[in-house]
Amino acid sequence: MQIEGNVIVCDSIDEKGIEILKNAGLNVEYYPEISKQELITRVKDYDVIIVRSRTKITKEVIDNAAQAKIIARVGVGLDNIDTVEAQKKNIEVINAGEASVNAVSELVLGFMFSLSRNIPIANSATKQGKWIKKDLIGMELKGKYLGIIGLGKIGRNVARLARGLRMNLIGYDVIPIDKNFVQEVSLITTDLRTLIESSDYITCHVPFTEQTRHLINKEMLSRMKNGSFLINTSRGEVIDEQALVDCLKHKRIGGAALDVYETEPPTNKEMLELDNLICTPHIGAQTKEGQELASTVIAEKIIQKLLEKQADNQSI
Repeated sequence: MQIEGNVIVCDSIDEKGIEILKNAGLNVEYYPEISKQELITRVKDYDVIIVRSRTKITKEVIDNAAQAKIIARVGVGLDNIDTVEAQKKNIEVINAGEASVNAVSELVLGFMFSLSRNIPIANSATKQGKWIKKDLIGMELKGKYLGIIGLGKIGRNVARLARGLRMNLIGYDVIPIDKNFVQEVSLITTDLRTLIESSDYITCHVPFTEQTRHLINKEMLSRMKNGSFLINTSRGEVIDEQALVDCLKHKRIGGAALDVYETEPPTNKEMLELDNLICTPHIGAQTKEGQELASTVIAEKIIQKLLEKQADNQSI
């Protein structure tokens, strides 16, 4: 069944999703570098607005989206969309959270290996002609305790991958964790404080809300084991960056790896100069497979939602 409607794509996405939308009969206009002001001017003409993380769908944008039915996020988090205002205007907000699960999970493992074996330091020193083999005594992941904060799709996938490396798993979530999953991976469930104090590695997989802002703060960082490692691929605001900088400067923990920051791109020069911190530019979902899947998943969801709305209108 062909669907009528106008779609604006505000960020760069894989072309397969655009092809699916066009083949369904939708008119798709692609503006991957559109400015906020241009979007506010144009948005009145579209039934569907597609974004990734660059474009912010604010109240002002929503107020001008006169015929919008769907706002679609090609990714997981919805913190760049004013979901409250969208709900007031009866605009449905959807995402493709499942598409980046494996990509983000594998980055977490990459961080753990890199931190444990000093890979970035070893690479840099060797290229500078320094042979520092004796200084690079690493750690094995086998037998270590991995604390997972947030057991959603990504957190659970990280647990399964880490279990394959014969790590011990500790989990915390404000939402009850499925008992079958707990048994599957032999997960130890506990409170946040105990997880922090007991883990050799800690990885964060929670959305950004006012409740999770600085969930990992100075007090929590002080409770981490000496030599332990902290990883964040969720949202930058989950960790108090300055508290982490102070912790790393004084070598209170073994190191940290961040893919997300309180300000992106990060501007804290003191943080960026730390040799016990690995930084990547929000690449968690940046795999060929992940981007293609996110684009196709969101396209299929949009088509399904529009078909449902079309059927509802015909039945009235």
